[in-house]
Amino acid sequence: MTMPGFCPSMAAPSAGHPPICLADASGAAGSQDMLRPRLVLFGDSITEQSFRPGGWGAALANTYSRKADVVVRGYGGYNSRWALFLIQRIFPLVGLPPVATTIFFGANDAALPGRTSQRQHVPVEEYRQNLKTIVNHLKDCSKSMVILLITPPPIDEDGRERYARSLYGEDARRLPERTNEMVGVYAGQCIELAKEMDVHCIDIWSKMQAAEGWQKLYLSDGLHLTPEGNALVHKEVVQALRGAGLKPEDMPHDFPHHSKIDGIHPEKAFQ
Repeated sequence: MTMPGFCPSMAAPSAGHPPICLADASGAAGSQDMLRPRLVLFGDSITEQSFRPGGWGAALANTYSRKADVVVRGYGGYNSRWALFLIQRIFPLVGLPPVATTIFFGANDAALPGRTSQRQHVPVEEYRQNLKTIVNHLKDCSKSMVILLITPPPIDEDGRERYARSLYGEDARRLPERTNEMVGVYAGQCIELAKEMDVHCIDIWSKMQAAEGWQKLYLSDGLHLTPEGNALVHKEVVQALRGAGLKPEDMPHDFPHHSKIDGIHPEKAFQ
């Protein structure tokens, strides 16, 4: 089975060795060996923190160990408006595109205007359009790339208030910076856009709230993820990638298994 996003120019596989892409960034053959496809995680702090111990990105790298390189492009505090300034640099139109990309914005866009985090606020109509711009750019990069939108997670408003008071005491904001109801509006737009553009989507906003006590189970400060929250995101991302044809067990290793290497003539395994 041909994996989505794999290089179209592949050297013939030899015994014990997977096919190797011989195309470089300019399309010329023979100057760069791309042994693994890339999975790029693009988002805000929830993505940036995903390689911390117990993070969903680190778990994803383990799931696809020796099958794909998981590349984190997370930017704490960013909203979808600011993300547009990055896409040309992170996803250039020349060269080999990622095999799959997750897009995980919205938690900052949904910050309420007139509150302490209003600088990050993006109106919901613009949020949807920004996601559409990102998806269209990725489709221009590759017709076969798996594009996976992830809704913002729910907000534990009580948890956010307690977190603010732990930092600022009596100077903490008097009104919530975010509400779960408003984040749900942004999540709904993310889901609708995914259907409109025929890309995959994980409704993490709804999936988290399906569990009893989700507020403390999945969220560490009312917004960011606990180990359990990270585990849920990892599970859902892997399930979506598998459904899109990126099953780890079906993807080739980048080099022969050590059991295939002869101790006296190791070069034979790499011919």
